[in-house]
Amino acid sequence: MRLPIADCRLPIGRSCLLLLLIAVSITFVPPGQIAHAAPTVREFTLGFSGQGRPIQVVRVGDGPRKLVVVGDTHGAPEANTYQLVIELIGYFRAHPDAVPPGVRLYLIPSLNPDGLALGTRFDGESIDLNRNMNTDLDSCTENDWSLTVQGARGIVSDTGGPYPDSQTESRIIRAFLLDAAGAIFIHSNAGMVFPAFCEYAPSITMAQIYASGAGYAYHRYWPNYNITGGMSDWAGSMGIAAITPELVTGNSSEYEQNLAGLQAVLAGAETILPLPEDGAVEGVAVPAAIYRYWRALGGRERFGPPLESARTAADGVTQVFTNVVLQLRGDQADTPYYVQPAPTGRGAAESLAFGGAAARTPGDPASAPVFFPETGHGIKEAFLDFWRRGGGVDVFGLPISEEFTGRASDGQTRMMQYFERAVLTYNAGDGTVRLEPLGMRQYMLEALMLPVAPQTVR
Repeated sequence: MRLPIADCRLPIGRSCLLLLLIAVSITFVPPGQIAHAAPTVREFTLGFSGQGRPIQVVRVGDGPRKLVVVGDTHGAPEANTYQLVIELIGYFRAHPDAVPPGVRLYLIPSLNPDGLALGTRFDGESIDLNRNMNTDLDSCTENDWSLTVQGARGIVSDTGGPYPDSQTESRIIRAFLLDAAGAIFIHSNAGMVFPAFCEYAPSITMAQIYASGAGYAYHRYWPNYNITGGMSDWAGSMGIAAITPELVTGNSSEYEQNLAGLQAVLAGAETILPLPEDGAVEGVAVPAAIYRYWRALGGRERFGPPLESARTAADGVTQVFTNVVLQLRGDQADTPYYVQPAPTGRGAAESLAFGGAAARTPGDPASAPVFFPETGHGIKEAFLDFWRRGGGVDVFGLPISEEFTGRASDGQTRMMQYFERAVLTYNAGDGTVRLEPLGMRQYMLEALMLPVAPQTVR
Protein backbone atom coordinates (compact mmCIF):
# COMPACT_ATOMS: atom_id res chain seq x y z
CA MET A 1 0.00 0.00 0.00
CA ARG A 2 1.41 3.39 -0.97
CA LEU A 3 0.57 6.32 1.30
CA PRO A 4 -0.66 9.65 -0.18
CA ILE A 5 2.56 11.46 0.71
CA ALA A 6 2.18 14.08 -1.98
CA ASP A 7 -1.01 15.39 -0.35
CA CYS A 8 0.95 16.85 2.58
CA ARG A 9 3.03 19.99 2.48
CA LEU A 10 6.08 21.01 4.52
CA PRO A 11 6.39 21.93 7.30
CA ILE A 12 4.45 18.85 8.33
CA GLY A 13 2.45 19.02 11.55
CA ARG A 14 1.52 16.19 13.90
CA SER A 15 -1.95 15.72 12.41
CA CYS A 16 -0.44 15.18 8.98
CA LEU A 17 2.18 12.81 10.43
CA LEU A 18 -0.53 10.68 12.02
CA LEU A 19 -2.43 10.59 8.71
CA LEU A 20 0.68 9.45 6.90
CA LEU A 21 1.35 6.69 9.42
CA ILE A 22 -2.03 4.99 8.86
CA ALA A 23 -1.73 1.86 6.75
CA VAL A 24 -3.43 -1.51 6.50
CA SER A 25 -1.59 -4.81 6.32
CA ILE A 26 -3.43 -7.93 5.13
CA THR A 27 -1.60 -11.23 5.08
CA PHE A 28 -2.95 -14.23 3.15
CA VAL A 29 -1.93 -17.62 4.48
CA PRO A 30 -2.33 -20.44 1.93
CA PRO A 31 -4.11 -23.59 3.14
CA GLY A 32 -1.84 -25.99 4.95
CA GLN A 33 0.70 -23.36 5.97
CA ILE A 34 1.21 -22.20 9.55
CA ALA A 35 0.47 -18.54 10.18
CA HIS A 36 3.28 -16.71 11.95
CA ALA A 37 2.54 -13.54 13.87
CA ALA A 38 3.65 -10.46 11.95
CA PRO A 39 6.25 -8.24 13.63
CA THR A 40 4.70 -5.76 16.02
CA VAL A 41 4.37 -2.13 14.94
CA ARG A 42 4.26 0.59 17.58
CA GLU A 43 4.36 4.38 17.53
CA PHE A 44 5.53 6.37 20.54
CA THR A 45 6.99 9.70 21.60
CA LEU A 46 10.65 9.35 22.53
CA GLY A 47 10.89 12.79 24.11
CA PHE A 48 10.44 16.47 23.43
CA SER A 49 12.67 19.00 21.72
CA GLY A 50 14.12 22.05 23.41
CA GLN A 51 10.97 23.98 22.48
CA GLY A 52 8.64 21.19 23.48
CA ARG A 53 7.84 19.53 20.14
CA PRO A 54 7.44 15.73 20.19
CA ILE A 55 10.15 13.49 18.73
CA GLN A 56 8.16 10.61 17.25
CA VAL A 57 9.32 7.04 16.66
CA VAL A 58 7.81 4.05 14.90
CA ARG A 59 9.13 0.63 15.90
CA VAL A 60 8.73 -2.47 13.71
CA GLY A 61 9.81 -5.89 14.94
CA ASP A 62 11.06 -7.49 18.14
CA GLY A 63 14.46 -8.92 17.28
CA PRO A 64 17.62 -8.54 19.38
CA ARG A 65 19.42 -6.25 16.91
CA LYS A 66 18.24 -2.66 17.31
CA LEU A 67 18.61 -0.62 14.12
CA VAL A 68 17.70 3.07 14.32
CA VAL A 69 17.06 5.24 11.25
CA VAL A 70 17.18 8.98 12.02
CA GLY A 71 15.71 11.39 9.51
CA ASP A 72 15.78 15.16 9.66
CA THR A 73 18.59 16.44 11.92
CA HIS A 74 19.28 19.65 10.01
CA GLY A 75 15.80 21.09 10.09
CA ALA A 76 14.07 22.75 7.15
CA PRO A 77 17.03 22.72 4.68
CA GLU A 78 16.97 18.90 4.82
CA ALA A 79 13.21 18.43 5.04
CA ASN A 80 13.41 15.84 2.28
CA THR A 81 15.02 13.46 4.78
CA TYR A 82 11.93 13.88 6.97
CA GLN A 83 9.76 13.07 3.98
CA LEU A 84 11.87 10.00 3.23
CA VAL A 85 11.45 8.51 6.70
CA ILE A 86 7.71 9.17 6.58
CA GLU A 87 7.56 7.14 3.36
CA LEU A 88 9.70 4.39 4.88
CA ILE A 89 7.30 4.24 7.81
CA GLY A 90 4.43 3.84 5.39
CA TYR A 91 6.20 0.95 3.68
CA PHE A 92 7.08 -0.95 6.87
CA ARG A 93 3.64 -0.42 8.34
CA ALA A 94 2.20 -2.05 5.25
CA HIS A 95 4.94 -4.71 5.10
CA PRO A 96 6.11 -5.44 8.67
CA ASP A 97 7.38 -8.84 7.53
CA ALA A 98 10.08 -6.98 5.59
CA VAL A 99 11.87 -6.59 8.94
CA PRO A 100 13.65 -9.92 9.61
CA PRO A 101 13.00 -11.74 12.90
CA GLY A 102 16.44 -10.87 14.24
CA VAL A 103 15.92 -7.09 13.98
CA ARG A 104 13.81 -4.43 15.59
CA LEU A 105 13.72 -1.36 13.40
CA TYR A 106 13.13 2.17 14.70
CA LEU A 107 12.29 5.04 12.36
CA ILE A 108 12.56 8.66 13.60
CA PRO A 109 11.23 11.16 11.02
CA SER A 110 12.81 14.19 12.73
CA LEU A 111 15.25 14.59 15.56
CA ASN A 112 15.05 18.37 15.05
CA PRO A 113 11.36 19.30 14.90
CA ASP A 114 12.21 22.81 16.07
CA GLY A 115 14.48 23.47 13.09
CA LEU A 116 11.87 21.99 10.78
CA ALA A 117 9.17 24.29 12.16
CA LEU A 118 11.38 27.39 12.37
CA GLY A 119 12.83 27.04 8.87
CA THR A 120 16.44 26.68 10.00
CA ARG A 121 19.28 24.14 9.88
CA PHE A 122 19.84 24.54 13.61
CA ASP A 123 17.79 23.69 16.69
CA GLY A 124 15.73 26.20 18.64
CA GLU A 125 18.90 27.57 20.29
CA SER A 126 20.84 27.98 17.02
CA ILE A 127 23.01 24.92 17.65
CA ASP A 128 23.94 22.42 14.93
CA LEU A 129 22.83 19.11 16.43
CA ASN A 130 25.18 17.16 14.17
CA ARG A 131 28.15 19.01 15.69
CA ASN A 132 27.07 18.72 19.33
CA MET A 133 27.93 15.13 20.31
CA ASN A 134 30.87 14.09 22.46
CA THR A 135 33.17 12.57 19.85
CA ASP A 136 36.24 12.68 22.11
CA LEU A 137 35.71 9.05 23.16
CA ASP A 138 37.34 7.34 20.17
CA SER A 139 41.03 7.11 19.33
CA CYS A 140 40.86 9.84 16.65
CA THR A 141 41.34 13.51 17.45
CA GLU A 142 40.35 15.03 14.11
CA ASN A 143 36.64 14.61 14.84
CA ASP A 144 36.69 15.75 18.48
CA TRP A 145 33.88 18.05 19.54
CA SER A 146 34.51 21.76 19.00
CA LEU A 147 32.51 24.93 19.58
CA THR A 148 33.73 26.27 16.22
CA VAL A 149 32.53 24.02 13.41
CA GLN A 150 32.57 23.71 9.65
CA GLY A 151 29.24 23.41 7.92
CA ALA A 152 27.36 23.54 4.64
CA ARG A 153 28.75 25.74 1.85
CA GLY A 154 32.02 26.19 3.73
CA ILE A 155 30.50 28.28 6.52
CA VAL A 156 32.48 28.31 9.77
CA SER A 157 30.48 29.21 12.87
CA ASP A 158 30.38 28.78 16.64
CA THR A 159 27.41 26.44 16.56
CA GLY A 160 28.80 23.29 18.18
CA GLY A 161 27.06 24.16 21.43
CA PRO A 162 28.46 25.42 24.74
CA TYR A 163 29.75 21.92 25.56
CA PRO A 164 29.35 18.37 24.18
CA ASP A 165 25.84 16.92 24.39
CA SER A 166 24.52 20.25 25.62
CA GLN A 167 21.28 20.03 23.65
CA THR A 168 18.15 18.18 24.68
CA GLU A 169 17.93 16.37 21.34
CA SER A 170 21.55 15.21 21.54
CA ARG A 171 20.99 13.73 24.98
CA ILE A 172 17.79 12.01 23.85
CA ILE A 173 19.44 10.23 20.92
CA ARG A 174 22.50 9.41 23.04
CA ALA A 175 20.32 7.65 25.61
CA PHE A 176 18.19 5.92 22.97
CA LEU A 177 21.20 4.37 21.22
CA LEU A 178 22.73 2.78 24.32
CA ASP A 179 21.37 -0.64 23.31
CA ALA A 180 21.58 -0.16 19.53
CA ALA A 181 23.45 -2.41 17.10
CA GLY A 182 23.22 0.02 14.18
CA ALA A 183 22.28 3.61 13.37
CA ILE A 184 21.61 5.34 10.05
CA PHE A 185 21.63 9.16 10.06
CA ILE A 186 20.13 10.45 6.80
CA HIS A 187 21.20 13.84 5.41
CA SER A 188 21.20 15.73 2.10
CA ASN A 189 22.50 16.53 -0.40
CA ALA A 190 25.66 14.99 -1.78
CA GLY A 191 24.65 11.62 -3.24
CA MET A 192 26.96 9.42 -1.21
CA VAL A 193 27.18 7.16 1.82
CA PHE A 194 30.03 7.29 4.33
CA PRO A 195 30.69 5.45 7.59
CA ALA A 196 31.58 6.70 11.04
CA PHE A 197 35.12 8.03 11.36
CA CYS A 198 38.02 6.23 13.05
CA GLU A 199 38.11 2.95 11.11
CA TYR A 200 35.26 1.04 12.77
CA ALA A 201 34.88 -1.99 10.50
CA PRO A 202 31.13 -2.66 10.99
CA SER A 203 30.36 0.94 9.99
CA ILE A 204 32.47 0.60 6.85
CA THR A 205 30.75 -2.64 5.87
CA MET A 206 27.27 -1.23 6.43
CA ALA A 207 28.06 1.92 4.44
CA GLN A 208 29.29 -0.13 1.49
CA ILE A 209 26.22 -2.38 1.52
CA TYR A 210 23.77 0.53 1.85
CA ALA A 211 25.52 2.46 -0.93
CA SER A 212 25.45 -0.54 -3.24
CA GLY A 213 21.77 -1.21 -2.56
CA ALA A 214 20.77 2.45 -2.99
CA GLY A 215 22.98 3.10 -6.01
CA TYR A 216 24.87 5.90 -4.26
CA ALA A 217 28.62 6.43 -4.27
CA TYR A 218 30.56 5.08 -1.29
CA HIS A 219 33.13 7.33 0.38
CA ARG A 220 35.37 6.32 3.24
CA TYR A 221 34.75 9.71 4.89
CA TRP A 222 32.98 13.01 4.25
CA PRO A 223 35.31 14.68 1.72
CA ASN A 224 34.16 18.30 1.74
CA TYR A 225 35.22 19.51 5.19
CA ASN A 226 35.98 18.24 8.67
CA ILE A 227 32.99 17.16 10.76
CA THR A 228 33.38 17.47 14.53
CA GLY A 229 30.83 16.32 17.10
CA GLY A 230 28.90 14.24 14.57
CA MET A 231 26.21 11.76 15.65
CA SER A 232 27.52 8.97 13.47
CA ASP A 233 31.02 9.32 14.89
CA TRP A 234 29.71 9.25 18.46
CA ALA A 235 27.74 6.10 17.70
CA GLY A 236 30.78 4.46 16.15
CA SER A 237 32.83 5.22 19.26
CA MET A 238 30.24 3.26 21.28
CA GLY A 239 30.61 0.16 19.10
CA ILE A 240 27.49 0.89 17.05
CA ALA A 241 27.63 0.32 13.29
CA ALA A 242 26.84 3.85 12.08
CA ILE A 243 26.58 5.44 8.64
CA THR A 244 25.44 8.66 6.94
CA PRO A 245 23.60 8.40 3.61
CA GLU A 246 23.50 11.77 1.82
CA LEU A 247 20.62 12.14 -0.63
CA VAL A 248 21.48 13.43 -4.09
CA THR A 249 19.04 16.32 -4.07
CA GLY A 250 17.79 18.76 -1.47
CA ASN A 251 14.11 18.37 -2.27
CA SER A 252 13.35 14.78 -3.30
CA SER A 253 13.01 11.92 -0.82
CA GLU A 254 14.65 9.43 -3.21
CA TYR A 255 12.45 6.84 -1.57
CA GLU A 256 13.04 3.89 -3.88
CA GLN A 257 16.82 4.13 -3.67
CA ASN A 258 16.92 4.43 0.12
CA LEU A 259 14.35 1.69 0.67
CA ALA A 260 16.63 -0.55 -1.40
CA GLY A 261 19.65 0.50 0.64
CA LEU A 262 17.87 -0.17 3.92
CA GLN A 263 16.57 -3.51 2.65
CA ALA A 264 20.13 -4.52 1.78
CA VAL A 265 21.21 -3.78 5.36
CA LEU A 266 18.24 -5.67 6.81
CA ALA A 267 18.96 -8.68 4.61
CA GLY A 268 22.48 -8.96 6.03
CA ALA A 269 21.72 -7.76 9.53
CA GLU A 270 23.13 -10.77 11.37
CA THR A 271 26.58 -10.17 9.91
CA ILE A 272 26.43 -6.38 9.45
CA LEU A 273 25.05 -5.35 12.85
CA PRO A 274 27.13 -6.56 15.80
CA LEU A 275 25.18 -7.06 18.99
CA PRO A 276 26.23 -4.68 21.81
CA GLU A 277 29.20 -6.15 23.66
CA ASP A 278 29.79 -6.15 27.40
CA GLY A 279 32.74 -4.14 28.60
CA ALA A 280 35.30 -4.77 31.32
CA VAL A 281 36.71 -2.26 33.80
CA GLU A 282 39.58 -3.39 36.03
CA GLY A 283 38.68 -6.98 35.30
CA VAL A 284 35.00 -6.60 36.21
CA ALA A 285 32.44 -7.28 33.49
CA VAL A 286 29.97 -4.47 32.79
CA PRO A 287 26.76 -5.15 30.78
CA ALA A 288 26.80 -3.52 27.35
CA ALA A 289 24.21 -0.76 27.83
CA ILE A 290 25.53 0.15 31.28
CA TYR A 291 29.08 0.16 29.93
CA ARG A 292 28.10 2.54 27.13
CA TYR A 293 26.31 4.81 29.60
CA TRP A 294 29.33 4.76 31.92
CA ARG A 295 31.68 5.71 29.08
CA ALA A 296 29.42 8.32 27.51
CA LEU A 297 28.66 10.15 30.75
CA GLY A 298 32.14 10.41 32.19
CA GLY A 299 33.59 6.96 32.83
CA ARG A 300 36.14 6.37 35.55
CA GLU A 301 36.76 10.07 36.16
CA ARG A 302 33.13 10.75 37.05
CA PHE A 303 31.66 7.46 38.24
CA GLY A 304 34.71 5.48 39.31
CA PRO A 305 35.26 1.76 38.65
CA PRO A 306 32.72 -0.99 39.38
CA LEU A 307 32.87 -2.42 42.89
CA GLU A 308 31.17 -5.70 42.05
CA SER A 309 29.62 -7.66 39.23
CA ALA A 310 26.22 -6.68 37.92
CA ARG A 311 23.19 -8.16 39.64
CA THR A 312 20.07 -9.24 37.76
CA ALA A 313 16.59 -8.98 39.28
CA ALA A 314 13.04 -9.10 37.97
CA ASP A 315 13.02 -5.37 37.17
CA GLY A 316 16.41 -5.22 35.44
CA VAL A 317 20.14 -5.12 36.11
CA THR A 318 22.02 -3.14 38.77
CA GLN A 319 25.73 -2.51 39.13
CA VAL A 320 27.52 -0.58 41.85
CA PHE A 321 30.35 1.82 40.94
CA THR A 322 32.35 3.93 43.38
CA ASN A 323 30.28 7.09 42.97
CA VAL A 324 26.99 5.79 41.58
CA VAL A 325 24.69 2.81 41.31
CA LEU A 326 23.62 2.31 37.70
CA GLN A 327 20.38 0.56 36.84
CA LEU A 328 19.26 -0.97 33.56
CA ARG A 329 15.47 -0.85 33.81
CA GLY A 330 13.49 -3.25 31.66
CA ASP A 331 10.32 -1.24 32.24
CA GLN A 332 12.05 1.81 30.69
CA ALA A 333 13.05 0.15 27.41
CA ASP A 334 12.52 2.42 24.38
CA THR A 335 12.83 5.52 26.56
CA PRO A 336 15.78 7.80 27.39
CA TYR A 337 15.79 6.27 30.89
CA TYR A 338 16.63 2.69 30.02
CA VAL A 339 19.89 3.18 31.95
CA GLN A 340 19.81 5.58 34.89
CA PRO A 341 21.48 6.18 38.26
CA ALA A 342 19.67 4.92 41.34
CA PRO A 343 18.36 7.57 43.80
CA THR A 344 21.27 7.15 46.18
CA GLY A 345 21.37 10.86 47.00
CA ARG A 346 17.87 10.76 48.38
CA GLY A 347 18.67 7.64 50.35
CA ALA A 348 21.76 9.27 51.85
CA ALA A 349 19.83 12.40 52.75
CA GLU A 350 17.06 10.44 54.44
CA SER A 351 19.44 8.36 56.53
CA LEU A 352 21.82 11.11 57.63
CA ALA A 353 21.31 14.35 59.54
CA PHE A 354 22.92 16.40 56.81
CA GLY A 355 23.60 20.09 56.73
CA GLY A 356 21.41 21.20 59.58
CA ALA A 357 18.62 23.71 59.25
CA ALA A 358 20.40 25.73 56.55
CA ALA A 359 20.37 22.78 54.14
CA ARG A 360 16.79 21.78 54.87
CA THR A 361 15.27 25.26 54.67
CA PRO A 362 13.67 25.92 51.26
CA GLY A 363 15.71 28.22 49.06
CA ASP A 364 14.93 31.63 47.62
CA PRO A 365 13.93 31.42 43.93
CA ALA A 366 15.55 34.80 43.33
CA SER A 367 18.94 33.57 44.55
CA ALA A 368 19.45 30.76 42.03
CA PRO A 369 19.43 30.84 38.20
CA VAL A 370 17.70 27.43 38.18
CA PHE A 371 15.05 26.77 40.82
CA PHE A 372 12.71 23.81 41.23
CA PRO A 373 9.45 24.60 43.05
CA GLU A 374 8.70 20.88 43.40
CA THR A 375 11.61 20.47 45.83
CA GLY A 376 11.98 24.08 46.98
CA HIS A 377 15.67 24.24 46.08
CA GLY A 378 17.82 25.81 43.37
CA ILE A 379 21.26 25.34 41.82
CA LYS A 380 23.87 27.99 41.12
CA GLU A 381 27.45 28.72 40.14
CA ALA A 382 29.90 25.79 40.08
CA PHE A 383 27.30 23.20 41.07
CA LEU A 384 24.96 24.38 38.31
CA ASP A 385 27.69 24.18 35.67
CA PHE A 386 28.67 20.65 36.75
CA TRP A 387 25.03 19.55 36.93
CA ARG A 388 24.26 20.82 33.45
CA ARG A 389 27.37 19.44 31.78
CA GLY A 390 26.98 16.08 33.48
CA GLY A 391 23.44 15.45 32.24
CA GLY A 392 21.20 17.54 34.48
CA VAL A 393 18.05 16.12 35.98
CA ASP A 394 18.28 12.87 33.98
CA VAL A 395 21.58 11.96 35.63
CA PHE A 396 21.68 13.73 38.99
CA GLY A 397 18.02 14.37 39.64
CA LEU A 398 16.55 17.45 41.31
CA PRO A 399 18.26 19.31 44.17
CA ILE A 400 16.93 18.23 47.57
CA SER A 401 18.98 20.64 49.67
CA GLU A 402 20.53 24.05 49.52
CA GLU A 403 24.29 24.45 49.46
CA PHE A 404 25.75 23.87 52.90
CA THR A 405 29.11 23.40 54.57
CA GLY A 406 29.67 19.83 55.68
CA ARG A 407 32.25 17.10 56.08
CA ALA A 408 32.92 15.30 52.81
CA SER A 409 33.97 11.68 52.44
CA ASP A 410 37.64 12.69 52.33
CA GLY A 411 37.33 14.16 55.82
CA GLN A 412 37.58 17.75 54.60
CA THR A 413 35.03 20.48 55.30
CA ARG A 414 33.57 21.50 51.96
CA MET A 415 30.62 23.19 50.32
CA MET A 416 28.12 20.44 49.46
CA GLN A 417 24.69 19.96 47.92
CA TYR A 418 22.38 16.96 47.84
CA PHE A 419 20.52 15.81 44.74
CA GLU A 420 18.15 12.90 44.23
CA ARG A 421 20.86 10.73 42.65
CA ALA A 422 24.09 12.35 43.80
CA VAL A 423 25.88 14.48 46.35
CA LEU A 424 28.18 17.16 44.93
CA THR A 425 31.15 18.66 46.75
CA TYR A 426 33.16 21.74 45.85
CA ASN A 427 36.95 21.87 46.12
CA ALA A 428 37.85 25.52 46.69
CA GLY A 429 41.52 24.79 46.07
CA ASP A 430 41.16 24.02 42.37
CA GLY A 431 37.55 25.05 41.73
CA THR A 432 36.42 21.55 40.80
CA VAL A 433 33.19 19.76 41.65
CA ARG A 434 33.17 16.06 42.42
CA LEU A 435 30.67 13.33 43.18
CA GLU A 436 30.66 11.85 46.65
CA PRO A 437 31.19 8.04 46.60
CA LEU A 438 27.56 7.06 47.15
CA GLY A 439 28.08 3.76 45.36
CA MET A 440 30.79 2.85 47.86
CA ARG A 441 28.49 3.95 50.68
CA GLN A 442 25.70 1.63 49.49
CA TYR A 443 28.18 -1.19 48.92
CA MET A 444 29.48 -0.88 52.49
CA LEU A 445 25.99 -0.60 54.00
CA GLU A 446 24.91 -3.77 52.22
CA ALA A 447 28.04 -5.56 53.45
CA LEU A 448 27.22 -4.54 57.02
CA MET A 449 23.75 -6.04 56.66
CA LEU A 450 25.06 -9.47 55.65
CA PRO A 451 24.62 -12.21 58.25
CA VAL A 452 27.70 -12.72 60.38
CA ALA A 453 29.16 -16.23 60.58
CA PRO A 454 28.47 -17.79 64.00
CA GLN A 455 31.26 -17.78 66.52
CA THR A 456 33.19 -21.01 66.89
CA VAL A 457 33.12 -22.24 70.48
CA ARG A 458 36.19 -24.15 71.57
